[in-house]
Amino acid sequence: MTKSTAPRPRSRRTLLRATILPAGVAASLVLVPLPGAVAAPSADAVIAEVYGGGGNSGAVLKNDFIELANKGGAAFGLAGYSVQYISGTPGATSKWGVTPLTGSIAPGGRFLVAEAAGAGGTVDLPTADATGSLALSATSGTVALVEGTDPLTCKTAADCAADPHVRDLVGFGTAVVHEGSASAAGTSNTTSVARGSALADTDDNAADLKAGAPTPTNSLGETSDTGGTSTGPTEPGSIRIHDIQGTTRVSPKLGKTIAGVPGIVTGVRTYGSKGFWIQDPNADADPATSEGIFVYTGSAVPTVAVGDSVLVTGKVGEYYPAYNGGGQSVTQLTNPSVTVLSSGNAVPAPVVLSGADIPAAYAPDAAGGSIDGLTLQPGTYALDLYESLEGMNVQVGNVPVVQATDKYNELWVDARCEDERSERGGVVYLGYDNPNPGRLMVQSLTPVAQQPFPVANVGDRLTGTTAGPLDYNQFGGYTIAAGSIGAVQDNGLKREVTSRALPSEVSVATYNVENLDPSDSDEKFAQLAEGVVTNLRSPDVVTLEEIQDNNGPTNDGTVDADATVAKFVAAIKAAGGPAYDWRSINPVDGKDGGEPGGNIRQVFLFNPERISFEDIAGGDSTTAVDVTGTGKWASLTASPGRIDPGNEAWNSSRKPLVGQFRFHNKKIFVIANHFNSKGGDQGLDSRFQAPTRSSEVQRVKQATVEQAFVAKLLAADPDARVVSLGDFNDYQFSPALATLTKDGVLRDLVNDLPESQRYSYVYQGNSQVLDHILVSPALKHVKYDVVHINSEFAVQASDHDPQVVRIKP
Repeated sequence: MTKSTAPRPRSRRTLLRATILPAGVAASLVLVPLPGAVAAPSADAVIAEVYGGGGNSGAVLKNDFIELANKGGAAFGLAGYSVQYISGTPGATSKWGVTPLTGSIAPGGRFLVAEAAGAGGTVDLPTADATGSLALSATSGTVALVEGTDPLTCKTAADCAADPHVRDLVGFGTAVVHEGSASAAGTSNTTSVARGSALADTDDNAADLKAGAPTPTNSLGETSDTGGTSTGPTEPGSIRIHDIQGTTRVSPKLGKTIAGVPGIVTGVRTYGSKGFWIQDPNADADPATSEGIFVYTGSAVPTVAVGDSVLVTGKVGEYYPAYNGGGQSVTQLTNPSVTVLSSGNAVPAPVVLSGADIPAAYAPDAAGGSIDGLTLQPGTYALDLYESLEGMNVQVGNVPVVQATDKYNELWVDARCEDERSERGGVVYLGYDNPNPGRLMVQSLTPVAQQPFPVANVGDRLTGTTAGPLDYNQFGGYTIAAGSIGAVQDNGLKREVTSRALPSEVSVATYNVENLDPSDSDEKFAQLAEGVVTNLRSPDVVTLEEIQDNNGPTNDGTVDADATVAKFVAAIKAAGGPAYDWRSINPVDGKDGGEPGGNIRQVFLFNPERISFEDIAGGDSTTAVDVTGTGKWASLTASPGRIDPGNEAWNSSRKPLVGQFRFHNKKIFVIANHFNSKGGDQGLDSRFQAPTRSSEVQRVKQATVEQAFVAKLLAADPDARVVSLGDFNDYQFSPALATLTKDGVLRDLVNDLPESQRYSYVYQGNSQVLDHILVSPALKHVKYDVVHINSEFAVQASDHDPQVVRIKP
C-alpha cells in the first residue's frame, strides 16, 4: 500500500534521537538531565477532537469518536496508519487498542473515526470515514495517531514521545501519557476535547485542546444534529450550498448536519415560516445546482440582516409546504447555529427571469411518477429552471399582474411574454399541455404592518424591479419572497356589464356566491346583489351555487336556507332588481360536501314577472326525478327535482337541481349544477408529472349520470329546450365536460368564445374555466357572456365570475 509522499517537518522524535552520543564522547562529559521533548508543530495531520462519552447516561451521541484533521496543502494518506487508545493510568497489563485506517485526509479536511457505541444516546454520528470498536473513557485517556498498525508499547509520556511511530498524541483528563506540560482538560458524557479553529499544535495538550460540546465532522463536512446551543461555527466547512442543493430536487445531503456553510444573507422573513436565505457568491459551473438555501429558525425571529456574511451549521431537510398533494419541496437548513463574519456586504446579483429565458416546456414527464430524482434540465423545463434557482436572488421587471392581490397579501405575475394572454391582461389556461410557465407568485418579506402590500388587479403592471429569494408557497407555486416590489401601474380594469336581453329573449345566469349565509356582512350581500342587478341585468333565472343553510357553518343539524335566500332576495330588491321568487330542495344534513355544517345547495331565483316556474310535487332530497310523456308533453316527474341523488357519483357532493320553467308559453328545462371540487388533485407544478387529477374520476361519473338524464329527456322530446349550467369545477377540455357533451346532447357555450375570453376563475395566475352554460341542440339562437366582475379584482364579492345566456326559444 502506498504511503503519503507529502513532506514532513523534522519531528521531536528526531531531536530526541540526536541527543544519543558515541560512548567515548559521553564518558568525557559531565552528564545533566535531558530536557523534555522539544515542540515541533505538525504541518499536516493532527488529532482534532476526542470524545469518549458516547452512549453513556446523559449523552446525546451514541458513539465515541476520534476526529483527525489535515492542516497541510496536500492530501495526507492514511494507508498503513492507525488510531490507538490506552487508559488514563495504564497498568502492567494495559495494552493499546488499535483501529486501522485507510483512505486520506483532504487538504484542510476532516476524517471521522467512529468507535464503540454505548446503550444510551439518541443521535447517530455522521457517516464515519473509518470505524473501530475502541471503548474510550468519558473522562480520562490517551489517543495516538500512529504510523503502523502494531499496538504501541509505551506507557509513559517520555517513552511515547520517543517512539518514532507516534504521529500525534492527545492525553485528556488525568492521563499519564500526554504531550507537553499536562494533559488536556477532563471530559464527560457531554463534552469532548478539541483543537481550536487554527488546529494549533504546540505539542502541549493542555494548551492546544479545550473541552466543549462534541462536534463530530466527517470528510464531507457533515456533523451531527445534537440539538445543542452552539454559539455557531467558527470556520467554513468543505461543503458549499451547491453541494447541498445538488442536481436533483432532493438534497444529496438530506438528513445530514453540515458544518460551517458560508453565504451572504439575501432575505430575512420574520413572520410565518421564520428564517433567512443565504447565497454563495462563488457559484460553481453547473446551472442545475442552486447557490441559495433557506435557513429555518423555527419560532425564533432571525437576528441576521441582509448583507451579512455568515457561516451556518444546520441539518439538511426537505420541507413540503403546499397544502395540495404533490407540491415541490424546499431544501433548507434547520436547527441552525450561525456566526456572522461581517456585515454590509454586497448581495449576489439577482438572476433576471424574463421572456425566452423561461422554457416553453413546463416539466419533464415521468408517466405520473416523481421527478424528484431526475437531473434538473433548467434550459429545457420551466419547473427545473425554478428549482435550480430555489433560494437564490431572482428578479422580474415591468411584469403584468395575472392574479389580483388577495387577502393573504400576495399576487401573481407572468414573466414570459410568450404565454397565452387573456383579453383583459391575464394569461388564459387552454389545455393540460400549456400551463403558462412564466407564472410566479409575489410575496413581501416586509410585514404588512410596516409596509402595505401593493393592491393590484389583473392587467395592472409591476413596473421597476421586483426581486428577492425564490421560494415555494404553501398554496403551491414558485414565489418571489420580495425584498423590493415594483410600483403598481393601474391599467384601469373595469367590471363588465352584459348586454340587456330583448323582450323576446329569456336570460338565464349562473353565479357561485361563495358560501353565502345570513352571518355574512351586509356589504357582501349588497355586492352580490349589485352584480345580479347591474352587471347581469337582472336575468329571468339565476341559478345560485354555495347557498348555505340559515346558520352557515354551525353544525347543528339545520338544513333550511330560507333566511339566506330571503336576505339575498331583499338585497337584490334594494339594488333596484326584481322581486325574485325561488325554489330549491334542502340536502340531507352533512351529505352534500362543502364547508362542514354549511349544507350548501343550488337555488333557482326567477322573476315571476317574466317567467313562470312549473311546480310539480314529489321532489325531495332523496327521490330521483324522471321524465314522463313524449314530444311537447314531455315533462319532469318532479319540479324542482334532483337527478339520481342516490347514485354513488354524488357522494359528499351536490346533486343537480332540475326545474321546469315556461317562457312565452314555451317549456324550458334548467339544470343547476355544482360538481365535486378539485380537492386532492396534484397541482400543475407537482413533483409528480404528469400530475394526477384524482377528483376527476368522480366528476366523470357525475357527468355520465347527468348526460344520461339529458339524453333520456331528448329521447322523449328531441326539441326539448335544456339549459345546464353552474360550477362544474372543471375545464372545457376536461374528460368530465367531454362526457357531459357526449353524443351532442349538450353544447358547451364557452367554446363559442375567442380563446382569450375563456375563463371565469383565476387560480395560481391562470385564468381558467370552472363555470359553464350548456344548451341542447334545440336552442340555436343564443348569446353567451362570461361577465368578469370578480375573479380579476382585488376586491371581489365572490371568487367566481357569473355567466349569462340570452335565448330566443
